[in-house]
Amino acid sequence: MSCLSSRAGRLPPPLIVAAALGLMSGDAVEAYVGPGAGLAIAGGMWGIALFGLASIAALLFPFRFACHFLRDRSRRRRARTRRVVVLGFDGLDAGITRQLLAAGQLPNLQRLAQQGSHHDLRTVLPAITPAAWPSFATGVDPSGHAIFDFIARDPQTYQPVLASAEILPGRRRRFRRTAPVLRSKRRSRPFWEVLADHRVFSIILRVPITWPPEPFRGLLLSGMSTPDLRGTQGEATLMSAGAKPVETSGPMQVWLEAQDAGFVGRLPGPVDPEHPGQILSVSVTIIPKDAGARIEVGASAFDLALATDSAWLPVTFGSGRQQVYGICRMRLLCADPPSLYVTALQIDPLRPVMPVSHPAPFAEYLARQIGPFATVGLVEDTDALNTGVIDEAAFLAQVESLHCEREAMLLESLQRCRDGVVTCVFDGSDRVQHMFYRTREADHPANRTVASMHPQAIDEAYQRADDTVGRVLEQLHEDDVLLVLSDHGFCSFRRGVDLNAWLCERGYLKLKEGVTGRPWMADVDWSRTRAYALGLSGLYVNLRGREGQGIVAPGAEYEALKLELVEALTGLVDSSNATVAVQRAYDTAAYYRGPYAAEGPD
Repeated sequence: MSCLSSRAGRLPPPLIVAAALGLMSGDAVEAYVGPGAGLAIAGGMWGIALFGLASIAALLFPFRFACHFLRDRSRRRRARTRRVVVLGFDGLDAGITRQLLAAGQLPNLQRLAQQGSHHDLRTVLPAITPAAWPSFATGVDPSGHAIFDFIARDPQTYQPVLASAEILPGRRRRFRRTAPVLRSKRRSRPFWEVLADHRVFSIILRVPITWPPEPFRGLLLSGMSTPDLRGTQGEATLMSAGAKPVETSGPMQVWLEAQDAGFVGRLPGPVDPEHPGQILSVSVTIIPKDAGARIEVGASAFDLALATDSAWLPVTFGSGRQQVYGICRMRLLCADPPSLYVTALQIDPLRPVMPVSHPAPFAEYLARQIGPFATVGLVEDTDALNTGVIDEAAFLAQVESLHCEREAMLLESLQRCRDGVVTCVFDGSDRVQHMFYRTREADHPANRTVASMHPQAIDEAYQRADDTVGRVLEQLHEDDVLLVLSDHGFCSFRRGVDLNAWLCERGYLKLKEGVTGRPWMADVDWSRTRAYALGLSGLYVNLRGREGQGIVAPGAEYEALKLELVEALTGLVDSSNATVAVQRAYDTAAYYRGPYAAEGPD
């Protein structure tokens, strides 16, 4: 990462300290491939909560701000700084930032660099979003906050589980079942809780790994790790009459049947709260029209032009007291036969069936101020673009719209909070680079198949971030502090290493008799396996006494195996083009010192 700080602005100039954007780490650039989506959170849906007083509470928020202001006057008189504003831009890279600064394309960040400071920072190990942002929040590395990856493993079953949170099923009482318990797996206290101990008010917007929201003296809207209504991390739907669904890694596929003058299908939603084995759904009817279609979703209907996005649409699943509310956007990909893309089913911030903010009415308050907004943690649909369900133009329009939503809630918070801390993280820069980094390299293998129609997408993402910095600068006062930062940098991705395939080739991982091909966890013979990989970059030793069927003895055998793996993987060469595929492998015991080091990869 790099760091900018500056005195800039109106007269007298406000104090601005900015941390910019990305990572410089010598010859090797620490980056990651991801973010990955569609991992289900197990265990049923949150029971329908009673939100009858939510609207009243949302209306009282301006008065709460005033109350905090009056109550803390004595503290403010002693403070050197009235307000701290923190802007996070996921994945902005220091090298690219410097290039655009030199070209004069980032005037607001240039202003910070010239009138303040600009420093390089390091990211964490591993250099991935779910590990880095909790380190930003808590001040400790992953061994101190226990989030090492997007997914972790159950050591007894070897099955992947969501690393950031879990839903514990409710208990059956005499007359009813209690609501499931939502629990964050992040350890250590974030800075906003520490500030609250000292009566400093904070508004925290969309910082990753903040779901479920935990109570503190302030306001929080959850970011990455917030599920959708189906309990996934952002699964979209493709409703199509062109062909019957086939297996794909992209959106869920639903077949539309011809009926009368249109086509009819059912949009799958959440699990029925009263019948956990059943899925609630709503009817969707598509009636082709000139240059578009008439869309009927449940009891509502609207016209949608071809290749345009709808507004956020309310969708109600179930009936009576068991109704579950969500919102989604739709895009008509083809009119005849119809093909309809439906975003992930967001938890409706006006009527949330699971908490997405603290306190719960804060999400409703924001929605009433700026309009409906996305709530799922991984919003930008990289899967849909990867699988060709949507094109680059549709993806970039989605990124732009989501950035505008985030910026609107940030500016609203700055208007309301004139004292304390306001923090907001923007994700679009990371997602754009995942999908368009190839445009920076003419010989990238992906360019041989399909040439990108948007070669400036990355530059535009950085400029969008710079524009947001400019709008925030306009809201600052002379005794405010601004911090701008990112969690990691970026680099090219051309080929991947299938670590389990490599372990299998080297004899560390064994498959069951008769199984050939790519190794899957269900095919592993654990009685003969010494090591396995899970997540984006972690390797685990099949340690006796820790893993369910461990065979490697603790002590000398365990340490020798780790050393052997580190030496074999460090400098691993891709034989197809004689390039280094793995710069370095780490024995994490030599790197981590925190109390949760044993929960991470070996």
